[in-house]
Amino acid sequence: MMASMVDELKKSLQSYGGKWTEKKGLWSYSALIAERKAFLSKKKLEYSFRLRVDDSAKTVRFSEMLTEVSSGLSTGGGFDDDLTPGIGVKKESYNTLSGSRRGTIEEQSDLFGKDYSYNFNYAEIRQKVKQAAEAAGYQFDYQVLPVK
Repeated sequence: MMASMVDELKKSLQSYGGKWTEKKGLWSYSALIAERKAFLSKKKLEYSFRLRVDDSAKTVRFSEMLTEVSSGLSTGGGFDDDLTPGIGVKKESYNTLSGSRRGTIEEQSDLFGKDYSYNFNYAEIRQKVKQAAEAAGYQFDYQVLPVK
């Protein structure tokens, strides 16, 4: 029995220690690549990609992004802010897909590199996905917009 393309990808990316999820044929992969701690707070940088295999068109649609998640004690705001002191969680994404900051994942990595120290080869992951798709006779379609 031949393994599916997603099974092959899972096997080839196993050494990165990421997490796979699937919802209605949309596969997501995420891996924690950096973490930093400050006074009573913690920030994490995560790499993720989404892919959808379209068997009828023999295409693998792929998109990727970097996401920063922070948690811990937040500071109170000023008179015009609705922020109050206490425990909070904030999630902010900087991605190649869409959002407040645009650019390639390389540009986003440069941006996060100012705050984090990490050695993560996202281009290697993208290349492994592309090679697996092409080896199975599929076209690799890198998308700027999120794969849905």
